[in-house]
Amino acid sequence: MKKAPGDEPTEALTVTPPKKWAAGVPAVVHAVEYSLEETSPRNAGHTLLAMNQVGGIDCPGCAWADPAPGNRHRNEYCENGAKHINDEATTRRITADFFRTYSVSELGRRSDAWLNQQGRLTEPVVKRPGSDHYEPISWHDALGLLASELTSLDSPDEAVFYTSGRAGNEAAFVFQLFARALGTNNLPDCSNMCHESSGFALHETLGTGKGTVSLDDLHHADLIFLVGQNPGSNHPRQLSALEEAKRNGARVIAVNPLPEAGLLRFKNPQKPRGVIGQGVGIADRFLHIRNGGDLALFQGINRLLLEAEDARPGQVLAHDFIESDTEGFEEFAQHARTIEWKDILAATGLTREEIEQVRDEVLRSDRVIVCWAMGITQHKHAVPTIREIVNFLLLRGNLGRAGTGACPVRGHSNVQGDRTMGIWEQMPDDFLDALREEFGFDPPRAHGLDSVDSIKAMREGRIKFFLALAGNFVRAAPDSEVTEEAMRGCRTTAHISTKLNRSHTVCGETALILPTLGRTERDIQADGEQFVTVENSMSEVHTSRGRLQPASPLLLSEVAILCRLARRTLGKARADIPWEEFEADYGTIRDRISRVVPGLHDFNRRVTRPGGIQLPNPVNEGVYHNAVGKALFTRNAWEMLHAPEGHLLLQTMRSHDQWNTVPYTSNDRYRGIHGSRRVVLVNPEDITGLGLAEGQYVDLVGVWQDNAERRAAGFRVVPYPTTRGCAAAYYPETNVLVPLESVADKSNQPTSKGIVVRLEPAAAPRPEASRS
Repeated sequence: MKKAPGDEPTEALTVTPPKKWAAGVPAVVHAVEYSLEETSPRNAGHTLLAMNQVGGIDCPGCAWADPAPGNRHRNEYCENGAKHINDEATTRRITADFFRTYSVSELGRRSDAWLNQQGRLTEPVVKRPGSDHYEPISWHDALGLLASELTSLDSPDEAVFYTSGRAGNEAAFVFQLFARALGTNNLPDCSNMCHESSGFALHETLGTGKGTVSLDDLHHADLIFLVGQNPGSNHPRQLSALEEAKRNGARVIAVNPLPEAGLLRFKNPQKPRGVIGQGVGIADRFLHIRNGGDLALFQGINRLLLEAEDARPGQVLAHDFIESDTEGFEEFAQHARTIEWKDILAATGLTREEIEQVRDEVLRSDRVIVCWAMGITQHKHAVPTIREIVNFLLLRGNLGRAGTGACPVRGHSNVQGDRTMGIWEQMPDDFLDALREEFGFDPPRAHGLDSVDSIKAMREGRIKFFLALAGNFVRAAPDSEVTEEAMRGCRTTAHISTKLNRSHTVCGETALILPTLGRTERDIQADGEQFVTVENSMSEVHTSRGRLQPASPLLLSEVAILCRLARRTLGKARADIPWEEFEADYGTIRDRISRVVPGLHDFNRRVTRPGGIQLPNPVNEGVYHNAVGKALFTRNAWEMLHAPEGHLLLQTMRSHDQWNTVPYTSNDRYRGIHGSRRVVLVNPEDITGLGLAEGQYVDLVGVWQDNAERRAAGFRVVPYPTTRGCAAAYYPETNVLVPLESVADKSNQPTSKGIVVRLEPAAAPRPEASRS
């Protein structure tokens, strides 16, 4: 294990050709190297061999589903999962001496990677008003301080309770229960910034906010679309499922502005052909689409399918399914025929022939699945795009049958579970009614604040208290400077965290860091050793049990912190909620969940079975809990995002060596970027057209209707096969360019994949000015 760095690493940017395949032996080497830099061989062995196994540790890295028990590899994880779990299991420690050495101001000038590399937090600390240093505080005093702040608010709606998808189901349920017992629905979460658009579109059209497919469906599909996602870096275990699908004869169409390595070829390091062979090709067809052109693409495909039905009546569309299970077909079809091909081709950057070839693939396929991620959800017209994808699936009956369906691919390992547990500012009345019946109080009914509206309320002085259950809110949120200024306006900010991050340096008047157990660690409470549960992208709920000794004897679990804080805050006002019992035995929380959340009856017994619980998906039973009681065809208008001459459309993205907001290194080897994250990937023809040069320093300047200055300084221009007129750069460094008011229609999700920018030539930045 290496010691925590004292100074920021200084590396020169080098650029190599992008990789044409993902994983293979290099993935194993990088995973082992990083793990051993962070922790001991013994700890690494414990975590890796238990990860994603029955009764083991659920990987916090992503929400991809595990194979069925009996079909799992001994090493059931990917490179990034191995990095993430051992990043948490690091043997580096942050103590009181660290906070005496570094002021909050100085920590705020450090990079995200440097903060993360300092190691695990070991005791609660507080920054008091007027101070620039965190100092130790006892748990009793820390929770008393927070309880005092909460009870002194003029209204419970002056508090915000934010959740990251890293939290388990039990902590999430307790968190929302505490907030609602206090009297507020201000429960923003990370899904507000990643898949909120999916939830809105799917609820409206299908009556559920979740995907409809299983791993087995993927394995037996005839045709799989991968739209606006990069599985090689963001969901690497999805590649194993795609490999199995390809072995069974599936074809794959990838749709993306960047030709990512994981979309092209996969070398499975657990199979001989992935070690010494060529692996398996993933995309049979790659559509190099313009940023935000996906809605137009699916409208073009849908129009072609309608015209194919005209030519062969009764042979193309699923008429029986459309008649029995859907509504709105005639209105949809009439609208689809009015869409002009010139608009479709301008929006997509594709040729009509390319789209017709996709139609032909669809017509040859009986079972079709569409997978998508944030390349779809983070656009102004994200909700209409997903509704159009649903239209596409409905036309040929690709819902509710084996090998078919909608597959939003989520990132955080339990972001879907948190929603199931009630972490949403807009939970429906049936959930709130169930809470009332179970706990004897009437939860607030008025919708609360999501992430974007929480920032606006902070900025306006309407929020005085902010508590985060995990996550790195400041770095995940848009409009970084606005968000930071808003957060500093709070009276009190507190974070339940395992490691240091940027949000801890952007403080309210009073700020606390409450260190908690990681998912890798044993959780011992008064009634014995506990486990938590999580839900993956395919609605499977299963257990996760830590194996390592806690990083510090002063750590408390998320559940313990929240139960103690709730007890101190609410006192006798909610004496009928057994917070002490919940802390002592998480099974008592699951008992209550089983009576509140549909599908989780007999929770404690069923979840401990191998494979856990498969939550029911009504769509697969032909049941649609939406306003019309049927799957809904929709008419989707759109306006093409336009970059004026001399400007580009920028998308933010993660690097391969990154987990959410935390970069592990400055490298992105699949894209050929080494030694720096402050790069902007631009099509070579655009570089020439803009009068720029390879390697030139530029400032990225956002252009938005408010004419505010949004600038990300000191980026190097890198030629890359992006779509003409489009560019890409890493987040969170470029979140500063995403206007807080630039959100998706209906879902209010930030539009991080559709930012108009200009590239201004700049001098090379001084080293101390760069925070990358």
